Amino acid sequence: MSTYLIYAVGGALIFSIGTYALLAQRHIMHKVIGANIMGSGIFMVLIALGKRTPDGVTDPVPQAMVLTGIVVTVALTALGLSIAKRYYTLTGLDDLDQDPPACDGR
Repeated sequence: MSTYLIYAVGGALIFSIGTYALLAQRHIMHKVIGANIMGSGIFMVLIALGKRTPDGVTDPVPQAMVLTGIVVTVALTALGLSIAKRYYTLTGLDDLDQDPPACDGR
């Protein structure tokens, strides 16, 4: 089994763990962490796609996509945390399954 296949399978596993955390967990912070874990799985798959060719040259496109993805993941985390903070400020709840009390929009 090649190293690239191990990275691809590991990335798919990590992505599925993040998907489970994003969909099945009720706590807002668990959902944000699940989205970050999904991003890490995608990065591992992209790294596996950037394997060397027989002449020893690597493809730079997957590496550039991973760097771009890191920036997007940081922005997604900041947005998720700010939404979670705003939701907690308005409702006083950190769990999405509970019915929020009526808020006045402040």
